Amino acid sequence: MSSNSTEMSIDRSEDSSTDLEAVYKIVEIFHSVQGEGAHAGIPHVFIRFGKCNLQCEWCDTDFETFEEMTAATILAEVMKYPSKRIIFTGGEPMLNDLWPLHRLFKSRGYNLSCESNGTIEIPADLLDWICISPKDQMYPQVKIRQRVGDELKCVYLGQKLELYEELMSGFTHHFLQPCYMDQESVEWNGKNFALTETVVKENPPWRLSLQTHKWMGVD
Repeated sequence: MSSNSTEMSIDRSEDSSTDLEAVYKIVEIFHSVQGEGAHAGIPHVFIRFGKCNLQCEWCDTDFETFEEMTAATILAEVMKYPSKRIIFTGGEPMLNDLWPLHRLFKSRGYNLSCESNGTIEIPADLLDWICISPKDQMYPQVKIRQRVGDELKCVYLGQKLELYEELMSGFTHHFLQPCYMDQESVEWNGKNFALTETVVKENPPWRLSLQTHKWMGVD
């Protein structure tokens, strides 16, 4: 995505060469508006990592197709955009050591968020905003290890909300999001949307989260 000369142009004397040379598996880097959850409507730069430790059937990411990129190349790509807000997503971003990216971006004034499935504990002070989207409705044998954060966002597939009673206390915002399946009919998705809306109305303090970026036809 960027040449070596571009990598050198964003280098600063205080940057560690070890940090700049760290390598990550990247599916894509793009600038868009957050379509879901508490930050819906706010522009971010999305860094989508390859690989995941789960295989959810509704996932819309081909996380097995990626490019290996240095942190310096990632930095140069992100700096093309005006937004100073970054979301680490995937795949599962927490399969990676994100400290090199943390140091490079925080020294330049970026706000760092992630969306994670919660199966890997997140180091303290690594991120400014933590969104956990647990998949234990699909993988009941998988332990949720990240039990505190800012936003709990659960994809609704008809599971009992008692599943999250303990987990909710560690998060400020609680979102229920209807599962949208590209391969299903408009009617199927419409019924699932309506069911999720009904469940939210009957179960405060849950809030409804919708993937508005899909309605807009953007990433």
